[in-house]
Amino acid sequence: MKALKTLILTAALVCGGIMTANAQLGGGQKIVYVDSEYIMENIPEYGDAQQELNALSSKWQNEVKAVYDKVSEMYSKYQTEMLLLSEDQKRAREQAIVDKEQEAKNLQMQYFGAEGQLYQKRTELIQPIQEKVYTAMKEVAQAKNYAFILDLASGTSILYANDRNDVSDEVLDQLGNVMQTVRREDRRKASQGNVGGAGASNSSKGNSSKTIKPKK
Repeated sequence: MKALKTLILTAALVCGGIMTANAQLGGGQKIVYVDSEYIMENIPEYGDAQQELNALSSKWQNEVKAVYDKVSEMYSKYQTEMLLLSEDQKRAREQAIVDKEQEAKNLQMQYFGAEGQLYQKRTELIQPIQEKVYTAMKEVAQAKNYAFILDLASGTSILYANDRNDVSDEVLDQLGNVMQTVRREDRRKASQGNVGGAGASNSSKGNSSKTIKPKK
């Protein structure tokens, strides 16, 4: 019950805040939203970039795994033969195992660290697309006099959204001036197919409304 009251209060604050913002803007400007995941899914270049990143990630994971497998092999062999080794030989073998394990960790960090090669490649491929999307949003907002554009996919706690205020397709249309995007009619067909199957009567980008569960 406490959680329900909190949810209702949050919804009231959100709605109240939007109404207040609209009042302060004099009604001339609107608060609208986009679904950035939907936008990205309809940019072929983004899909190609994701495929390239997935392929690189898989390749590098296999390389790291191969070194860790070598560590396991060296350790198993050492355990089998350790009774036959002198103390100097034991120390040498143990150091070789430690060195090989460190090699595996260094390789893993090189590929998958906070600023590793995968991060750098993702920045190289994805950031230019994100910048073009942002520019398109800005141009749409300026042309249509939108005060704010929220993002449903960002994790913001938007509890309710009317599809009439979804400008994702407007952004994609604007973006189509500078890069390839899926045609609007094809996007609508795909959206309709994803919502309710073949018998669906409303597109997910039609004039309906939706309740949004806050993302954790």
